[in-house]
Amino acid sequence: QQLTQTVSSLLFCLFGSTTTFFSCYYYCFYLHTMPTNAVHRNYRKTFKTPRRPYEKERLDAELKLVGEYGLRCKREIWRVQYALAKLRKAARTLLTLDPKDPKRVFEGTALLRRMSRYGLLADDELELDHVLQLSTQKLLERRLQTKVYKQGLAKSIHHARVLIKQRHIRVGNQIVNSPSFNVRTASEKHIDFSTNSPYGQGPPGRNAKKRAASRAAAGEEEE
Repeated sequence: QQLTQTVSSLLFCLFGSTTTFFSCYYYCFYLHTMPTNAVHRNYRKTFKTPRRPYEKERLDAELKLVGEYGLRCKREIWRVQYALAKLRKAARTLLTLDPKDPKRVFEGTALLRRMSRYGLLADDELELDHVLQLSTQKLLERRLQTKVYKQGLAKSIHHARVLIKQRHIRVGNQIVNSPSFNVRTASEKHIDFSTNSPYGQGPPGRNAKKRAASRAAAGEEEE
C-alpha cells in the first residue's frame, strides 16, 4: 500500500494526475499499433569495391573503360562488374544441377531468355556455359549512352551522356534520362530524339532563339 501511494505521488508530480499518465500511455500505444502507409525500402549494395585498390593493371584497364564509354566514375564500372558477377554466380549454381532438374530447366531457360532479350548472347550461344564468358565490355555496349553515340545521334560519347541527362532522348514513347539504361534488342530501332526536344520536332532552344533574334536585329539595322 505504501508502494502504491509512492507511485501515485510520483505520477502526480510528473503528469499532474494518474489519468493524464494513462491517457498518454494509451495514445502512444495506439500510434504504435495503427496501420501506416509508410514505404520501407531495402537498399541493397549495387557495387563492390576491388580487393586490391592500387593494382596498376586494373587501374589502367578501368581508366581506359571510363574514357571509351564516357563513364562518370569508376563506380559505374564496379556496378556493371557486380551485376555480371551475380549473373555468373547464377549460371554456375545451375550448372551444378542435373540437366533434367526442374530448377535448372525453369531458371536456366529464364536466364538465357533474359540474356537474349538484352542482346548479351546470340541465338547460337543460348547455353549456360556462354554466360560464364560474358565480359564487362559486353554489358557496357548495351548502355543507352553507347547506343546513342553509335547510332549517330551524338557527336561524341560524352555528348551522348549530356543529351540523355537533359532529356533529349527517348526509347519508344518514353523519355529516358539514365545513361546506364540497358537497351533491349527490340528497342534499339526506337531510340530517337524526344518530340519536345529542339533536336527533334520541338520548338527551338534558348540559344537558337537568341541567334534568331540577333539575326533579325541585324537585318533591321541593315535596312
